[in-house]
Amino acid sequence: MAFRAGLCSACFALSGCLFIPKISRPNAPVAERFPASGADASGFADDILWREFFREPRLRALLEIALENNRDLRQAVLRVEQSRAQYRVTRSQLAPSADARAEMTRSEARDVVSERWAASTGIAAYELDLFGRIRSLSKQALETYFATAEGRRSAEISLVAEVATRYFGLRQAEEQLVLARETLAAVEQLYSLNKATFDVGATNELNLRTSEGQVQNVRISVITYEREVAQARNAIVFLIGAELPASLPGPRAFLDGALLAKIPAGLPSDLVQRRADIIQSEHELYAANANVGAARAAFFPQVRLTGSLGSSSDELAKLFGNGTGVWSFSPQVSLPIFTGGRNVSNLEAAKLEVQIKVAAYEKAVQRAFREVADALVATNTYLEQTAVQQSAIDVQRRRFELADARYRQGEDAYLNVLSAQQDLYSARQGHLASQYNKITSQIALYKALGGGWK
Repeated sequence: MAFRAGLCSACFALSGCLFIPKISRPNAPVAERFPASGADASGFADDILWREFFREPRLRALLEIALENNRDLRQAVLRVEQSRAQYRVTRSQLAPSADARAEMTRSEARDVVSERWAASTGIAAYELDLFGRIRSLSKQALETYFATAEGRRSAEISLVAEVATRYFGLRQAEEQLVLARETLAAVEQLYSLNKATFDVGATNELNLRTSEGQVQNVRISVITYEREVAQARNAIVFLIGAELPASLPGPRAFLDGALLAKIPAGLPSDLVQRRADIIQSEHELYAANANVGAARAAFFPQVRLTGSLGSSSDELAKLFGNGTGVWSFSPQVSLPIFTGGRNVSNLEAAKLEVQIKVAAYEKAVQRAFREVADALVATNTYLEQTAVQQSAIDVQRRRFELADARYRQGEDAYLNVLSAQQDLYSARQGHLASQYNKITSQIALYKALGGGWK
């Protein structure tokens, strides 16, 4: 009796054993501040939900559809559910499983038929987790679940950024198409003027063909942007997983300076706590570390219990009567003695996996730091570039007005008009491209800082 009590006490004491090594978040191998950011460090990007960051109702409607229908995101959601189910499976091994059995045996010997009835409930091969093997595996499954959940959040943020980038790509193509059609109308008007003057002998054929060539070039631009608009729409349809609804709100002006909210950049240390892919990498590191505990526990004995309690009788009517009770209890202890180095190799592989995950985590932090730094530089420079290009448009427009007036009065050659008009068209095209780059760099910064989803 004393031996049994001592054994029970030892089991309860050993049940607290867990061989998972202690581990903490690795230090971020990056600078303490972003280089030359000039950005607001008071606040966090993920405090601004995407519905607040994107201020255009048409884009917000498309994002709602994408988050509902996108197939990549749907797969990410299903992977989270799968990971959670796997964690529950692993966790369930900590509790014994009981089953009920009923049995009837019928036999014949020397013309005598006999029957025997039995019913029992029992525990089948329940492992006492004395050395934390199952708990280590459960910890690994839990951290994997957390990592998968962060993967889903990262997929959501990436989808929001991708749809927004594609949408503004469509808006730029639409604006470029409008500009090309306006320019085509202007050059066709000049061509008509040149043809009329050529027909009466007031100008030479060189001016006429130069003007005609300009018309053809701008027509090519119109066709090019028509193609880009169609392809941009197809890309959005693919991302949102549905056709563009006819009931979408109208778009805001593409050159509107308030299409996006201001983003607080924060500090590099904020990325470690808030960016989804970094948190995902951290949970993957913890999962690998928990697997080391399971590999260590494999060196110790495994204790399994099998038992049952029930009744047995020659007659069904007396199955649960007095004196029919039966029970069995069968403990089993297995101790690894020789495994050909398998356990040692598994432990070594588990430790190496932890080192790999540490390197992956540090790389994720470095990648995030670079993405933020690049996006900050792009945002600041494109903001300045769009202002300069607006000034360039004003200069080129005035130049074209002067050249056109002098040509119509016969005081200047048509080549000066052609050059001025081409430069004005290029300046306006460049301004639209810079506006697109400024917007997409802000979206990239928002994504890089971990914003977009709570």
